[in-house]
Amino acid sequence: MTGSRNPAEHHFTARLLAWYRRHGRKHLPWQRARTAYRVWVSEIMLQQTRVASVIPYYTRFMERFPGILALADAPLDEVLHLWSGLGYYARARNLHKAAQVIRDDHDGVFPAEFEKVAALPGIGRSTAGAILALACNQRHAILDGNVKRVLARFHAVAGWPGEKPVEKRLWKLAERHTPDRNIAAYTQAIMDLGATLCLRGTPACARCPLAGDCRAHARGRETAFPAPHPRKALPVRRTRMLLIMLSGNILLERRPPAGIWGGLWGFPEMPVSEDISDWCRRRFHMHTLALHTRPVLRHSFSHFHLEIEAVEVRVSGAAGIEDNAGLVWYDMQAPRRLGLAAPVRHWLKTVNTGSGGEFG
Repeated sequence: MTGSRNPAEHHFTARLLAWYRRHGRKHLPWQRARTAYRVWVSEIMLQQTRVASVIPYYTRFMERFPGILALADAPLDEVLHLWSGLGYYARARNLHKAAQVIRDDHDGVFPAEFEKVAALPGIGRSTAGAILALACNQRHAILDGNVKRVLARFHAVAGWPGEKPVEKRLWKLAERHTPDRNIAAYTQAIMDLGATLCLRGTPACARCPLAGDCRAHARGRETAFPAPHPRKALPVRRTRMLLIMLSGNILLERRPPAGIWGGLWGFPEMPVSEDISDWCRRRFHMHTLALHTRPVLRHSFSHFHLEIEAVEVRVSGAAGIEDNAGLVWYDMQAPRRLGLAAPVRHWLKTVNTGSGGEFG
């Protein structure tokens, strides 16, 4: 690979590294006492999430799980609790699962071989390359969203990066530009450039070290590259969640491991077409005393919009429901450390579990 890069590609790298030395981010929490574990956690958290949002979550996560074994041995509920609010919860489940694989199959030591890293749950080609490049200075190309944008603009690569031919072209360019030395600095530099200057909507080309040879900039069409995801109208789904209250507690149910908010705790969910009192009687053998419907909340995902009708339900006759692996009575005065879905956290902040409130 060394001999295949021409002088222009070396120039690309040299300018990028010079910019990084003066303007790059060098004081992020995961850059201190850098280890493969710390870099790994940061890379997973940073997927589809901005640095400013990640930092407080990362700090709390590392305080509780300073190493792989601490994470592997922790209950999943505690991992999800510390992840609550960060979104894309499959990342947390895979992080926990991967830590257990490392504990059980790699003697608790993060592997240093690319194939073994890429085989871990939740780690793909680009993430594996980033971890080993940043933590071990190994030469591996990366292609996260920021790098795709930089390369697509610099080379004016047409098309949406989600299309296989476009992605294949970008991977070839990523490989060509990755140097043989200063791997960690280069990897951080190209990610930083995409995150701070080569922005999606308002690129700061006047301050970009690569602008002189950027083909998109030369054409005055920076925002045309890369092409956006083809737009289509997202379907709308509707559901109803019940805030079932008894003696100042709210009933929570663990969601299935797959699907939205997988493995998190939420309110019991029922079809909007069914009668609430009948459903509560059939499902939980409860007698409904009073109902109060809250305004519909819309929660958007990548593939659909979810409209949630939340209904507060005062019940009796539910004392026979005991805490178990799938149901818990959540005490607002002494809350447990549970992973909670975003709408659940939203409503728990405003609910009145007393005897008055909306039902007074």
